[in-house]
Amino acid sequence: MRDLGAGFTYLLKGQRWVARHGRQYGVGLLPGLITLVLYAAALVALALWGGDLVVRATPFADAWSSPWQGVFRGLFTAVLFALGLLLAVVTFTAVTLLIGQPFYENLSEKVDRDVSPDGTAPQSGLPLWRELWISARDSLRIVVRAALWGVLLFALGFIPFVGQTVIPVLGFLVTGFFLTEELTSVALQRRGVELRARLALLRSRKTLVWGFGAPLAVAFVVPFVAVFLMPGAVAGATLMARELTGEESTEGESGQRSEDAPVTS
Repeated sequence: MRDLGAGFTYLLKGQRWVARHGRQYGVGLLPGLITLVLYAAALVALALWGGDLVVRATPFADAWSSPWQGVFRGLFTAVLFALGLLLAVVTFTAVTLLIGQPFYENLSEKVDRDVSPDGTAPQSGLPLWRELWISARDSLRIVVRAALWGVLLFALGFIPFVGQTVIPVLGFLVTGFFLTEELTSVALQRRGVELRARLALLRSRKTLVWGFGAPLAVAFVVPFVAVFLMPGAVAGATLMARELTGEESTEGESGQRSEDAPVTS
């Protein structure tokens, strides 16, 4: 339970950090806004034409009598939209991080310098194109894993009572885990931590990860909230990554080091 609270504290610390560094916060909003427009269009299309898709996918229900045909297809349409929303929440972070890779790398480095005792941040030493390739490759792997979990939870959602109570909670825990992996990857990738090692690191502190990621997953259900929380989520994930890797941190998140102080590239 202590780790659960600690994870949530890192989420709050990240939001406080960007609130005190307005320039970084403003720039960090841009990738989220671009992704929001793309996802909003996709979800609107699913809401408008999801019913038609369900009708085509369930020809066996054409001969059913009323009201069972409408109830079945209506439930199927609602679950389909819920699955689309879940996948949107899971992949929103991956797509936003990919679009905003240079912005979030810069933000994460500044957080590292702010809390590092010597004022430095780990550097990957890789060219930008290589970092983008690794990020895209790892994000795709995470999305595939998340999609498999999404299909499983989608199927379990049809179980009476359990599907409407336990499964949504599991969904937010699973989503929170993958969100945290994507967010911490910004800082951990700079440290040369590969995807498999990142997953093992996060699994070793599941309650810490859930404390950070599950509330974020709940908040990210509302697209506008996701956009405004994203910069702070990257900052908080950077702070948490330092603990996961056993790095010492000062109280720099309290804002002792000025945003305009000279820093090294």
